[in-house]
Amino acid sequence: MKRIILVGYMGAGKTTVGKALAKDLQLQFYDLDWYIESRLRKTIPQIFAEKGEEGFREVERRLLHEVAEFEDVVISCGGGTPCFFDNMDYMNRQGDVVYLKASVDVLVKHLKMGKTERPLLKGKSPEELENFIRQQLEKREPYYQKAVHTLDVSLMDNYEKIKLTVAKLREQLLQ
Repeated sequence: MKRIILVGYMGAGKTTVGKALAKDLQLQFYDLDWYIESRLRKTIPQIFAEKGEEGFREVERRLLHEVAEFEDVVISCGGGTPCFFDNMDYMNRQGDVVYLKASVDVLVKHLKMGKTERPLLKGKSPEELENFIRQQLEKREPYYQKAVHTLDVSLMDNYEKIKLTVAKLREQLLQ
């Protein structure tokens, strides 16, 4: 029975790496945000708008507890998931938690490449985006660092770089 849980700031590559790792290890892949959206039949921005961040975080916690009971899975969590309630301690009890650590520069580049609408980043200039990420990362880092494993990720702008990252992660998990 295997359970690998990926944490890190938005844009670190949790979904990208998670999908590739799950395929590589022949495990099921779950993105917690997608799981929440499919269970509630609403988008994350809609849930935020209706329930506010606090209400969203409660839903997120409940569904994290649901998905983290599944076996033979790779789960990618939202960037804020580890920072609320006892989520990080819970995840560490449930499986191998990996912090995908990226520099602010890499995060900005990944977020610019990504197609996902991110409610927290809406309408920010490039400078505001960089400052916002830097400030949030400072607050969230202590939670992320509770992960048993940390993998420094660099810019993953092509398939080869993604494969290399997955290979490094796989090696780290098998040690």
